[in-house]
Amino acid sequence: MLNFNPEHHVPDVVLIVDDIPENLSILHDALDEAGYMVLVANNGESAIHRARQSVPNVILLDAMMPEMDGFEVCRKLKAEYATQHIPVIFMTGLTDTESVVAAFEAGGTDYVTKPLKPLEVLARISSHIQRSRATEQARSALDAFGQASVAITMQDGILVWQTPLARRMLKEFFGVLDRRAPQPILDWLSGIIAARALGKEALPLTVVNDAKQLVVSLSRQTEDGEWMLMLREESFVAQTGSLVSAFKLTIREAEVLYWVVKGKTSRDIGDILDTSPRTVNKHLERVFEKLGVETRTAAAAKAIDKMRINHHQ
Repeated sequence: MLNFNPEHHVPDVVLIVDDIPENLSILHDALDEAGYMVLVANNGESAIHRARQSVPNVILLDAMMPEMDGFEVCRKLKAEYATQHIPVIFMTGLTDTESVVAAFEAGGTDYVTKPLKPLEVLARISSHIQRSRATEQARSALDAFGQASVAITMQDGILVWQTPLARRMLKEFFGVLDRRAPQPILDWLSGIIAARALGKEALPLTVVNDAKQLVVSLSRQTEDGEWMLMLREESFVAQTGSLVSAFKLTIREAEVLYWVVKGKTSRDIGDILDTSPRTVNKHLERVFEKLGVETRTAAAAKAIDKMRINHHQ
């Protein structure tokens, strides 16, 4: 039975990378007979070129090749947005722990040992293609609804995937992206994980960029152990404007209240607004009076309710 992708009505594509012709021939025949569209490459450079060009459903990659070994090939593929999602199954005769760890550290999904058993290889390929397709469907659904989401593996800080909207936001707020997640997000996520282990709640991460801010919150941990984060972009001007309108504040009072909501001290707010902590406290006194509260916590709670309402309108 042919291995058709039901979405596109074409066979699933497998790229085999091995510098030994006999290995390529055996795997090609087995996969072709099973209904896969088979592509081959006999060196690292050719493998990377073919992967970029065809974006196969899965890659069978020989670990030990001259010039560029499979570990380096995998690292390069995982560093590129267009190919980082492709499952990579290493083929190796090296069964020592160090080599297996190296395969996974390079971004490999699985490994099979030589001499290869065609039925085992076919089973592994089928399993990873199905798993990858289910993940891709979930990502497509997020894309369709305009969700900004990313998934991170904490053991190496790798951005496993991101929706297009999330990728735009990350580039805007953190600059050039590589395979690793931005360090501020990794530091925050480490704190979140530690807090969860103690049964505590943790606040979202807020990153300010001129008149806008990025709010990063934890969605869930997947079955694969990846941490899924949701990203939301907010306008600083819009948020402070809503506070001005809701509580009849001045612009500066609204700015002070906004940063109180973000957990900033009077000294922090003074640094942000280029004024003294004493002046910030005077603004806060007027804010408390207008909101009918006596504490920063109560003022923040009222402001959060109003900002949340405006966000959903």
